[in-house]
Amino acid sequence: KGFTMILLILGLALWIVPHLFKRVAPAMAAGIDEKKRKMGVTILSFVAIVLMVIGYRGWVSGDLYTPPTWGAHANNLLMVISIYLMAAAGMKTRITRVIRHPQSTGVILWSVAHLLANGDWASIVLFGALGLWAVAAIMLENAQKSWTKPAPAPMGKEIGAIVGTLIVVGVAVWIHIALGYHPFGG
Repeated sequence: KGFTMILLILGLALWIVPHLFKRVAPAMAAGIDEKKRKMGVTILSFVAIVLMVIGYRGWVSGDLYTPPTWGAHANNLLMVISIYLMAAAGMKTRITRVIRHPQSTGVILWSVAHLLANGDWASIVLFGALGLWAVAAIMLENAQKSWTKPAPAPMGKEIGAIVGTLIVVGVAVWIHIALGYHPFGG
């Protein structure tokens, strides 16, 4: 029990620290070759995800609260929106003219969605920490950089983001079922 909790927390640290490094220590980050820094973040992110999955799945924790009966349905709706926002961020679709941080906003929605469907301590630690990381990332970037709205995206990017969202939602549902989690409340 304690070991898997440590793995989860270590995974969270390996995710959060490298992702905030550029914002927290901009002078240090500027001194590192951009390509090498991104490669390091990618490697640490992969290790972090593995540790978070192992830690989360292995940590048998008690419940802090009982999720509402509608929590699974709200989770599913919010997840579609969350995944769309993450796709929109990468494709620079029209929503990026309205929402400055669509990817971080998507992570926040993902976090809230999962907390509506799960009330155990492992979920609170995992989804709560990643949601707080996304809020911190938004706050730090807003404090350091001004925002210029991007140009409107062509309709092809909008369609691509929607198709990509549907594919990722399907894959996410398949992965959850394969791991023994039933995303439709079963």
